[in-house]
Amino acid sequence: MKITFLGATKTVTGSNFLVEAAGKKFIVDCGMYQGEAEDEWENSAPFAFDVNEIDFMLLTHAHIDHSGRIPKLYNEGFRGKIYATKATCDLCSIMLPDSGHIQEMEIQWKNKKRIRKGLDPIPPLYTAEEAMKCLEIFEPVKYDEIIDIDENIHVRFNDAGHMLGSSIIEVWADENGRRTKAVFTGDLGNNDIPLLSSPTMIEDADYLVMESTYGGRLHMKNDDKAEMFLDIVYETLEKGGTVVIPSFAVGRTQEILYEINALKDKKHDEEFNKKYEKIMQTKVYVDSPLAISATEIFKENQDLFDEETQELINSGDNPLEFRGLEFTRTADESRALNASNEPSIIISASGMCEVGRIKHHLKHHIWDPNSTILFVGYQAPGTLGRKIVDGAKTVKIFGDELTVNARIEYIEGYSGHADQEWLMNFVYSFISKPKTIFLVHGEPEGQIILKQKIQGTTGIPVIIPEYGEQYELEEQVNRLGRVKEAKVREEQYIRLEVLGRIQTLKEELEDMSTIVQEEMLGEDVRDDKIVMLNNRIKELEQQIVKIVEESSK
Repeated sequence: MKITFLGATKTVTGSNFLVEAAGKKFIVDCGMYQGEAEDEWENSAPFAFDVNEIDFMLLTHAHIDHSGRIPKLYNEGFRGKIYATKATCDLCSIMLPDSGHIQEMEIQWKNKKRIRKGLDPIPPLYTAEEAMKCLEIFEPVKYDEIIDIDENIHVRFNDAGHMLGSSIIEVWADENGRRTKAVFTGDLGNNDIPLLSSPTMIEDADYLVMESTYGGRLHMKNDDKAEMFLDIVYETLEKGGTVVIPSFAVGRTQEILYEINALKDKKHDEEFNKKYEKIMQTKVYVDSPLAISATEIFKENQDLFDEETQELINSGDNPLEFRGLEFTRTADESRALNASNEPSIIISASGMCEVGRIKHHLKHHIWDPNSTILFVGYQAPGTLGRKIVDGAKTVKIFGDELTVNARIEYIEGYSGHADQEWLMNFVYSFISKPKTIFLVHGEPEGQIILKQKIQGTTGIPVIIPEYGEQYELEEQVNRLGRVKEAKVREEQYIRLEVLGRIQTLKEELEDMSTIVQEEMLGEDVRDDKIVMLNNRIKELEQQIVKIVEESSK
């Protein structure tokens, strides 16, 4: 068996792994890159494998960073089966066309700029219609059933507890008289996510490919995040502000609805009741057509909910429905939310604030000191959401420079990803330990911390693969090098990184200009500080001129 790592390597998006075993070639996941400037090139770049040689695909779950390039794969000729759970197939039927619609909208905006510059327009990565077509090759499977791809390759999907239909996939391959078993975790869920069952513990594996999003951190416990959520929302509403929650349409939105509904069962003291009643008298808007459709799919797949949730539903208390909840489907309904001065809670996609209606809500509320922007999910580097969480003083939305006056909060415990404790528990749960663990889907700093933790407590060798690295999984792991496409990718990256750094420098210069004008040039600032500032700006100017002169030689 060979594995080539072609995505989610030292980053949290673009999941894609090529596996060669028992005479077959197949891929696990085919996700989009999200966040950084170079991701646009990543998504449109040629696949690092011959699409026509791929026999089938295994999809861990429906999130776009795991499924988003499937329509591109289909457009380039792939017609093999895509094996995924029924719930994943159902969710992809709405999420992939929605992604295609976003591609169309974004390319329309970019092409307007290209035409003004005299450049030819370019096509979208794929359209909503093309995304619908690729659904014909999806093959729904059930949890816990062993599927015989052929006489030598067998797979089993297990509940990963990350989102509805998410899976840990076991792969057995028989070749050269021996059996090799690899396990791909996809994204592992927390052990205490409302609605969903806990991740399945796997008994044995020869090799484990494991996510590491929160490998260096611990989440707050469930009760803590519920209390924090209540306090933040209550304090904002008391000031007459609006709580804007950028939320992933699938998973986090439904979890928040569950949490709001469940608050009534937490405590019954006078202070809690006052806060709870305030929330219950407030309109809660789910402003995302995709989230609305996903919520319906959740209701249609209630057999996947945990026992506690199923008991609640059977008793007549549906956690996805409660007083004050409204769904806004049309653009006019969405616009009306921002025309209203009534305090409210707005849950809107996308969760990282990159696309969708959330950007309109941010534009209307991020400057308001009475309002709160409440983040409840992971924010990838380079995204608007990450910039806000990291403390940006100003942000640019739809071309306008906006001051961040709103209260910014981040409740990390709502993440659908396992934290370090539960990632370690997953490793500990193996009765027969893996020979080697590959860490993917994480930021380098957290991956190094997790690697040290695993090796220090279990002695299992851990590898953090680079993009394009290929490994042969025999009695021991053999690194075969990097595929040639990796070098092309690196060359492109360097060019794109230069452009990205120039854009960052431009933004930092704008921030510096604002700070200098507002804080450094006042009458009460000493003359010697202004002289020192002037000299430093001169030095910076000289460095920029030098770079320009050297670049033009």
